Amino acid sequence: MDTDTVTDERTDSRGRAEGRRTGRRSGAWCAGLLFAGVSVVVGCRAADSDGITPVPQLLAFLPWLLVPTGAGLLLTLLARWWTGAVWGVALLGSLAWFIEPYGKTADPSGPPVAEVRVLTSNVEFGQGTDSLVAAVGREKPDILFVQECEYSCDAALRRELADGYPHRRAVEGGGSEGSVILSRFPLRAGPGVPATMGMPGAVADVRGHAVRLQLAHPMPPLPDQVGLWREELDALRDAVAEDTGTPTVVAGDFNASQDHAAFRRILDTGLRDAARLAGADRTPSWPARTAPTLGVQIDHVLVSEDFAAHRARFLDLADTDHRALVVDLTLHGGE
Repeated sequence: MDTDTVTDERTDSRGRAEGRRTGRRSGAWCAGLLFAGVSVVVGCRAADSDGITPVPQLLAFLPWLLVPTGAGLLLTLLARWWTGAVWGVALLGSLAWFIEPYGKTADPSGPPVAEVRVLTSNVEFGQGTDSLVAAVGREKPDILFVQECEYSCDAALRRELADGYPHRRAVEGGGSEGSVILSRFPLRAGPGVPATMGMPGAVADVRGHAVRLQLAHPMPPLPDQVGLWREELDALRDAVAEDTGTPTVVAGDFNASQDHAAFRRILDTGLRDAARLAGADRTPSWPARTAPTLGVQIDHVLVSEDFAAHRARFLDLADTDHRALVVDLTLHGGE
């Protein structure tokens, strides 16, 4: 055999081997970067903290972190990086654990005393008002919570729904600041929660039983507003915790999911997520354009242990980036 041919074959073999080693190193590095990013988010979740930007924003989409984790695990296998593979499996296990629903689900005690249908909707600066009015006509809720209901939205609701919903509590405002609670049941004033956007409160007389109503609409966790977002969620939690003896419904756009520590602290007061009780936990409500395929549940109806939830439906409304949520509740009285 020609000596030059042998030499070329050896060089070629060494080149391919070196290329494989380089490819494996690159795959391991890419996997490590993916795992490092996911680990920061999972670490904050495990520490019961929302951290700093971009952690709060990424926590909202915690289940979707399975995708980069799975991609990283595949890269570790191709790169034969076994330490990284163990890291990836640990991350997958942690994500699976935290994706499980959070909060209590105990059945209420006492006999049923009233059926209540609740609808909550963020109409995005009033743009979805007409679609909401049509949905109300179809769904016929007893209590309606509306966020981002600016002046024209408020006027339209007064005009279109006054006959069916004569009782109201509102914080008037332009843009995203206006919010309204409408009810078939009589309402008296509640303290509400002072915030950047309107969070009115009321007490409803539901078949002779006082039910506390609180609209939720804290600021979103934008990069420069995470502190304010956390403060307003904490204020909502404190307001709920002040009176745990009255049947309570807290509904609206919380701008938070169960993967946010600030939201879980609200559930820790004893409130329960009606969507979870009705078997619709983690059904995306925002952004409406990609839901239900891709999104996060940030619109909630939370209820005290006096309520059972039988059905939860997420409605697609035109001209708003949120899906509306309708839940059927049963109020139970004392023994």
